[in-house]
Amino acid sequence: MTDNIVHAYAALEAGAPLVPYEFDAGELHPHQVEVNVEYCGLCHSDASVINNEWGISVYPVVAGHEIIGTISQLGSEAKGLKIGQRVGIGWTAESCQYCDSCISGQQVLCTGQKQSTIIGHAGGFADKVRADWQWIIPLPENLDPESAGPLLCGGITVFDPIVKHQIQAVHHVGVIGIGGLGHIAIKLLKAWGCEITAFTSSLDKTDELKAMGADHVVNSRNSSVLKEHAGKFDLILCTVNVTLDWNAYLGTLAPNGTMHMVGVVLEPLAIPTVSLIGGAKSVSGSPTGSPFALRQLLQFAARKNIAPQIELYPMSKINDALERLHSGKARYRIVLKADF
Repeated sequence: MTDNIVHAYAALEAGAPLVPYEFDAGELHPHQVEVNVEYCGLCHSDASVINNEWGISVYPVVAGHEIIGTISQLGSEAKGLKIGQRVGIGWTAESCQYCDSCISGQQVLCTGQKQSTIIGHAGGFADKVRADWQWIIPLPENLDPESAGPLLCGGITVFDPIVKHQIQAVHHVGVIGIGGLGHIAIKLLKAWGCEITAFTSSLDKTDELKAMGADHVVNSRNSSVLKEHAGKFDLILCTVNVTLDWNAYLGTLAPNGTMHMVGVVLEPLAIPTVSLIGGAKSVSGSPTGSPFALRQLLQFAARKNIAPQIELYPMSKINDALERLHSGKARYRIVLKADF
């Protein structure tokens, strides 16, 4: 008989420290796959859900959505997967598979019964986790499982707009905020062949960022310096969750350029329309990516030997890891190793 008891770490209320928590996951549904967790990345979105910063958390919260592990159970409807296979699970655990978005291959934009991995669903700060088989992403054999987890959220969040905006090696791309998402963006864009400018408020990172592939490093909060880059960027990826001088950044876009938002800035963006109209510029945003985009990313990362830079903690030290995340000193993504 299969053991359906899950051992996890959960927040029982907003902002509370995580504590050991057990629950019965029940019988596996036909469309689901169960994965034994080996590693799980720690993302700012996990902290936001733990603290109910978005007002949508459901307690107890078992967070964790950058999951690497091996398949332990397959539902009867699961296809193309096998027991023992190493796989990943990201932000989305299920999508309806019948709405127009799902049918067109944009399951991440599902308008039906989409289920996040960590909101009203138990995530990867646990010994096992379940998800819809289509969101179970096979891990290429030559991709390091220890560091691959952050690709499933932080990585796909910056990879998807690179593809959708048809960025090529001839383009100049700016990245605002060089943390968990931003440093992966630099590595991806370097492999893409682009010219890269990193915008950061921590100029002490300059040598590290250039070693990762940034061609230029600029103070993200100095509007006068931004004027020196007027009309330069085909795409700017904004990964921060703080308010900046958005009009100054729009001034750095080339004609037809786009500022693409992937960081959750909670304040409305103050953008004069004249800043958009004159150069046919745009502001856009996106969530993570479809199962196909996730597969593409992992295959590209494996082929180009792209790995997030991580700090490894045992999952039993999860509260220490969260404290490290909040300090802003992590370089550049924290990964938890399951040690139940």
